[in-house]
Amino acid sequence: MKRYHLIVSGRVQGVGFRAFTQQKALEYNINGYVRNTTDGSVEIEAQGEEEQINQFISSVKKGSPFSSVDDVDANEEEVKQEEGSFSIRY
Repeated sequence: MKRYHLIVSGRVQGVGFRAFTQQKALEYNINGYVRNTTDGSVEIEAQGEEEQINQFISSVKKGSPFSSVDDVDANEEEVKQEEGSFSIRY
């Protein structure tokens, strides 16, 4: 099990990127959350099995059809056992 904190920059707000991220999290069985930040980037906490988390991060780097991802800063975090779903935070 792996957990990552991601900061995604580029054209990622107002283009359905959070919903895209949630869809990919469901597809890859990832727990965590996604939310917009005040600087225009998107923050993601993602946790799952190593192969699935790598596929999820790869999808995030490609972005949704309407987004344009410039950079993804990914840092490994401590696994949180109590987390059991993926949500969009506002």
